[in-house]
Parts: sequence; C-alpha cells; structure tokens
Amino acid sequence: MDVGEIISNAMRYPSSDWKKIIILGVILIIPIVDFIGLGYILRIIKSTIASYDDLPEFDDLGELFIDGLKVLVVSIIYNIIPLIVIFIGIFGSIAALGGAANITANPLVFAGLLGITVIIGLILAVIFGIFEIIALANMAFYDELGAAFKFSEILERISKIGWGKYIIWLIVMIIIGIIAAIITSILSAIPYIGLIIAIIFVYSYFYMFVGRSIALIFTSSEEIQKTPTTPQVPIEEPEKPVE
Repeated sequence: MDVGEIISNAMRYPSSDWKKIIILGVILIIPIVDFIGLGYILRIIKSTIASYDDLPEFDDLGELFIDGLKVLVVSIIYNIIPLIVIFIGIFGSIAALGGAANITANPLVFAGLLGITVIIGLILAVIFGIFEIIALANMAFYDELGAAFKFSEILERISKIGWGKYIIWLIVMIIIGIIAAIITSILSAIPYIGLIIAIIFVYSYFYMFVGRSIALIFTSSEEIQKTPTTPQVPIEEPEKPVE
C-alpha cells in the first residue's frame, strides 16, 4: 500500500460501524474508564495486523483496560527524556538568573535560556515520537509490552517501510490531526454539549482512524499474514514423481 491507499482505507474504516464509534466516544468521556478506549485502539492495531477489516468487538473489558495501561506506559517512557530536558531548562534558567525573583528583571535572558532547552526538548520529542508509533504497533504485533522497546527491530521495520514513505505518512497524519483539532474547537464552542459531541464523534472516529492507519503503515513494510502468536500451518512439499 502507498500512503494514499493507507489514508483512504483508514478513513473509511470507522464508518463501517457507527454504533462502535459512539461506544468508544462515551468511554473516552469517562475518566479512568477511558483507558479501555486506549486499549481498544491497540486492539484495532492487532486486528488490522492480523488482516481483519472489521472493527473489533468491545468484549473482555479487563483486557482492554490492561492494554490501555500498556499504551500509557509506552507513551510515558518514550516521552520522559524530552520532558526531563524541558524541566531542566525551566529550573536551570531560573537558577542561572539567581532565582524566580530575577526573571522579571531579565525577561529576555530568561526567554533565551528557556527557549534553547525547550527547542532541544521538542526536537527530542519529535525523534522519540517517530519511534513510538512503530513501537506501539510492534507491541500489538507480538502482544507483549517488551516488544515496544526492541529498538533495533523497530528501526529495521521503519527502514523496510522506507524513511521517505514513513515521513510523508507522518506529515499527512499531522495535517489530519490539525483538521480534527479545528473541528473539535469549533464544536466545543457550542455551549454545554459541544465538547461532548466532539469527543463522542470526532475524537472516537479520529482515534479509530489512527489505529487503523498505524497498523497499515506497519504492515506495509512486508506482507504479514499471521501474528507471531498465531500457529502457522506448515506447507508440505509435493511428492516427487517416481521415475
């Protein structure tokens, strides 16, 4: 699949069952329970990698909740270094000026010191984010948390996808994410129910789209017919004719 086919396929995918879109949206509204929603996105990735084209069911909620926690753990680990750099920049800049009281006296110096570390932190966040996406798909592929940290395998997977293709896909995904954020902000302007409508329909649709798209870009690196946890049936060689 090329990037255009991946995006168009992922865009159509959620609309196959609007009932599940609404269920996911309701789940995402409820604190703590929304981990089930994260787990469902991982289930979409697993299902797509296993060559299923239908939205998976909302069954075994305990498993979905645990998978949601796994997604959170992976996200925290992949973002911890950029966050540390940014926090060091904030506190280091304050210390360099001799305390918070001196910030107002030297705002340009503080902004300069802080700006450098924030830029470094953001660059690191982008770099780690590039790997985090495939890490999540790799975790779904092997159905184990440790697979998200098989860095050499993740790098090899991106190389097989093709760095050019992968970066183009990322840019398209970011653009679609910005569009979704704009639609959400417009709906949120509606008093009382605007944000709820945005979460139930826009957020849930977008999250399903993202899960499907991640799985498709992951499997585009090679033809994957079965997950590693699925038994493979050996192919018997045909018998040679007796001479």
